[in-house]
Amino acid sequence: MKYTQLGRTGLKVSRLVLGTMNFGPQTNEADSHAIMDAALDAGLNFFDTANVYGWGENKGRTESIIGNWFAKGGERRDKVVLATKVYGNMAPDGESWPNHDKLSALNIRRAVDASLKRLQTDYIDVYQFHHIDRSTPFEEIWQAIDVLVQQGKILYVGSSNFPGYKIAQANEIAARRVGTIGLVSEQCLYNLAERRAEMEVIPAAQEYGLGVIPWSPLHGGLLGGVIKKEVEGGRRASGRAADTLANPTARAQIQAYEDLLEKHGLEPGEAALAWLLTRSGVTGPIVGPRTVEQLESALRAVELELSDELLASLDEIFPGPGPSPEAFAW
Repeated sequence: MKYTQLGRTGLKVSRLVLGTMNFGPQTNEADSHAIMDAALDAGLNFFDTANVYGWGENKGRTESIIGNWFAKGGERRDKVVLATKVYGNMAPDGESWPNHDKLSALNIRRAVDASLKRLQTDYIDVYQFHHIDRSTPFEEIWQAIDVLVQQGKILYVGSSNFPGYKIAQANEIAARRVGTIGLVSEQCLYNLAERRAEMEVIPAAQEYGLGVIPWSPLHGGLLGGVIKKEVEGGRRASGRAADTLANPTARAQIQAYEDLLEKHGLEPGEAALAWLLTRSGVTGPIVGPRTVEQLESALRAVELELSDELLASLDEIFPGPGPSPEAFAW
């Protein structure tokens, strides 16, 4: 496994991030533990989750699965850089009650303690804001975070799904507070088929020293050889991939992508991950395996070298928007 610094921090993390959103809803606890063991054995040390994972009446289930894995010992917790998130409503499903979501000082305090209990640990390495909160000023947010840092409950803070201007606003306000480090990472939607983050989000992250952590690196399976799987195994695309393939122009684009990688003897999913690892500012993409075999495929991407010729061809198929303001100004 290869490692890098998380943004401007001294924290070393693996170039792949283990996403755990499937743990519980699609992968049972025993198999989830096997995936985490395999990840750790491979040197993958950066694990990402969120308090709402498990969803619906099972919100928090994913954190509990991870906590039970930590409880097995074997230095599991010490070897893992643990990231979780706060924002989603954690009130019992179907109930609506004030202050059980978003980023008020009250909810942050409540959410951290609940996550620590489920995760069976006394600290979170990277505590991430899952979304912007338009109602809570950053002065209040940073005051709450400073208390948690002083208490030793969290070490670093990251954002997720933030626009570029909110990354700037958050860190400018943090800079005016003595001892507040500000955001150190941004988790955003970014892949070959969805490159809008290159316009504002990634430049802002680089300007302020945030590591970029792309989620959905295969764009809901669209970049994982979906057409080939459809033809060879009869496995139909679903969700975002199915919606995209219903458009003839988009389908032709994905077909060109798969044909290109077949010409180079590469697996589409592995190449899509490897492409992200060539992008400036990217710490590592989040991979969300449902099985150990899917994890092993993702791990191969770290060692994959993409030629300049192939990178240029991928840019032709999936051209990025270009930097701002040129991308939209002229």
